[in-house]
Amino acid sequence: MSMSSMSPSGPVIAVFASDRGPGDPERASLMSQVGTLFARRGAHLLCLAEKGVIPVPLITAARAAGGAVDVLADASIVLPPALASVPITIMPGRAERYARLGEVASAFVALPGSLASVSALFGSWNRAKPKPVVMLNRNRAFEAVRGFAGDVLSHAVPGYDKNLQFADSVEDLWNKVVWVGEQRR
Repeated sequence: MSMSSMSPSGPVIAVFASDRGPGDPERASLMSQVGTLFARRGAHLLCLAEKGVIPVPLITAARAAGGAVDVLADASIVLPPALASVPITIMPGRAERYARLGEVASAFVALPGSLASVSALFGSWNRAKPKPVVMLNRNRAFEAVRGFAGDVLSHAVPGYDKNLQFADSVEDLWNKVVWVGEQRR
C-alpha cells in the first residue's frame, strides 16, 4: 500500500523520532511505547526516514501491535530485512517529502530525539496547512519550545493551544493527539 492509496480507519499521525545522536538513551524505549499504544488505538503511523535515520523501534512496535505504518523516505533509505514488508515511498526532494507529510497527516507528533527529527518536524509544519503538533516533553526535551509558546505564542496567537500541546507521558501524548483532533472539527 502506498501513501497515495492509504485509507486508514484511524487518524494518520506523522511521528518525528530518532534514536541517533547524543542524548537520552531512553528514546528507543519511548518509540516502542508510542508505536504500541498508537497502533492499539487505531492510529496509522507515518514515519519520515532520511539520511540513514529510520525510527526502527517505533515501526517495529507499531507493526507488532497490529498497526499500520508507512515510511516516507529519501533515496538513501534501505529498510532493514525485518521491515521489508513495510510500505515505503521514496521522494528525493526534502520539500516534497515535507509537503507530503502535511497533506496526509492529521497531526504531527514529536518524540525526544535528535536535532534532525526536530528540524524535520518544523520543516514539515512550515510547509503544511496548519497541523496540530503534540510534543512528548519527557525529561524536558521540549522545554524551550514550551517556554516560547507560553511567553510569546500565548499572547500573539489566539487559540495557539489548539495547535500546540505538550505531553508528559506516552498515554498523555495519545490523549492530547485525540484532543487536538477534536478541537479542529
